[in-house]
Amino acid sequence: MKFKLFYILVIGIISCTFGQHKSDLEKIDSLKKYVYNSKGQDSTSLATANYNIAEYYRKTTPFADSAFFYYHKAEKIFKQLNTKYELALTLYGIAVIQKNEKDFIGSEVTSIEALTLLEYLNENDNVINLKSFIYNNLGIVFRELEQYQESLNYFNKCIELKRKLKGDNRLNIDTSINNLANTLKKANQFELAKKYYSQILANKNLIRERPDIYALVLDNYANTLYLSKQYDELPELYFKALKISDSVEFRGYNSIIINQHLAEYYNDFGEKERAKYYGYTAKTISEKYHNDDLLKSLLLLSNIEAGDAAANHLKEYIKLNDSLQKNERIIRNKFARIRFETSQIEQENIQFAKERMWLLIISVVLIIASFLLYLVINQRNKNKELQFIQAQQETNEEIYNLMLSQNESIEEARGLEKKRISQELHDGILGRLFGTRLSLDSLNLNNSEEAIKTRGHYINELQVIEQDIRKVSHELNTDFISGSGFIDIIRTLIETQATVYKIDSNLKHDDTIDWDEITNKKKIHIYRIIQESLHNIYKHANAQQVNISFQLINDVICLSIVDDGSGFDVNKAKSGIGLKNMNTRISEINGTISITSEKDSGTTVTIEVPIT
Repeated sequence: MKFKLFYILVIGIISCTFGQHKSDLEKIDSLKKYVYNSKGQDSTSLATANYNIAEYYRKTTPFADSAFFYYHKAEKIFKQLNTKYELALTLYGIAVIQKNEKDFIGSEVTSIEALTLLEYLNENDNVINLKSFIYNNLGIVFRELEQYQESLNYFNKCIELKRKLKGDNRLNIDTSINNLANTLKKANQFELAKKYYSQILANKNLIRERPDIYALVLDNYANTLYLSKQYDELPELYFKALKISDSVEFRGYNSIIINQHLAEYYNDFGEKERAKYYGYTAKTISEKYHNDDLLKSLLLLSNIEAGDAAANHLKEYIKLNDSLQKNERIIRNKFARIRFETSQIEQENIQFAKERMWLLIISVVLIIASFLLYLVINQRNKNKELQFIQAQQETNEEIYNLMLSQNESIEEARGLEKKRISQELHDGILGRLFGTRLSLDSLNLNNSEEAIKTRGHYINELQVIEQDIRKVSHELNTDFISGSGFIDIIRTLIETQATVYKIDSNLKHDDTIDWDEITNKKKIHIYRIIQESLHNIYKHANAQQVNISFQLINDVICLSIVDDGSGFDVNKAKSGIGLKNMNTRISEINGTISITSEKDSGTTVTIEVPIT
């Protein structure tokens, strides 16, 4: 909005500066160059610039088609921006052009469209003022269509709205009252028309503030007296009006109508020379202005003059009238062509935009397809890697189970062998040594001092051997197997998985746990639980570190698996296959499992398995 106001300000400055030294066309060209050479302008600024160029063309040049062109460009942009007030203002300008070019039906349609837009807006001074202008335009349109009652209705609406405006709005109201009175005059309601004209002329400040308006209204009042055949104040009122008008601008636009009225007046009273004077004066002035006024002047002179002069004026009138009608048709056709060509360009732009959109969609689809293909290939490679790791894990598990089975067989054989050796030592060697010792005891009956001493020495040696053999036998008969084998398998699993998954690992175990007292079934399930946990950490947690520990608390093995990953919603993940498998394994060994996890705070899995 600030940008828009800036442009409006710039346009106003250019208007004032250039207006003193250049022609209207030069002002327009300067404005167009300034606007279109400006960088960074937004749509609102561009629409506003087009609107102001159109206003210049409409108000200062005869090029109605150029004004219509720029109004239409502004209209399209304001429609896209959905700025209802600015769009209504633009449509009003178009409606005025249509009215001026005698496209009264088109002007009516455009005016109603503008009014419809304004119904959506809150009534402030700007909205009320614009509505009054549109109603005024509709009043003129219906007056030209000779639908006087409709014309009066719209002028009354216009006046009613202008009276709602803040500040001194008397002049604005008087202008609309003058238009209302003009309709009454055309409808031959002379007395009512005179009443409204008199109401305006009663404003003593009008002649000082706006003498041009005062002269116009005074002429209308005098002409109403003339039409109603009330000649007492005529032609003095005409002369007064002409004098005031010429004081503002000598032989200006308003002077055309006053001179025509004087020519009519004197022609009716047979004063041909005076009639000719004012008729030709009106013709001369009208040649500088609107052709409609020239047309009226020619028709008036054809009635005043006689003979060839009258005929020549009539011919000129007919020729000009035909030319004007032709030009009006050409201009209206131009209006239609401008709208058509603009719509055609818009359709082409829409088609181009569609093609660009489809090209963009195809490009996006190709990019997405390529990305998905990359993901599929990458996932396949990961799946192959995971399948390899899983196969390796299954192989490791089979090896572990085989080792456990072999260990059981070995331990069983070792136990039998120990028992056999123990029995052999106990029943064979120890028996023989015991018998020898008894024999030596019997030999001890030889009471010689040396014999007794020698025999006693051997007997002591035999006793020592006996004690040593008993100790060995006792140790062989004890079923003790170190549990370090299972922990080594667990450590190998963790280190292998951590290397493949590219995470750091740490294993802590309680040496007080006697893994020989733990069944192979429990060991296998513990192994698979750790394996599944490591796999889940790799697949879902995006962790950098995992810590695994074993503790023995009150004959319960406590396994803890802690990662520093992204965490997850435990409630939502309970239905996962991995957790279901872990829960199944835990239930088979009469254990318990608990999982705690928070977003970006890692996950802790705690498993408790009783030894018995």
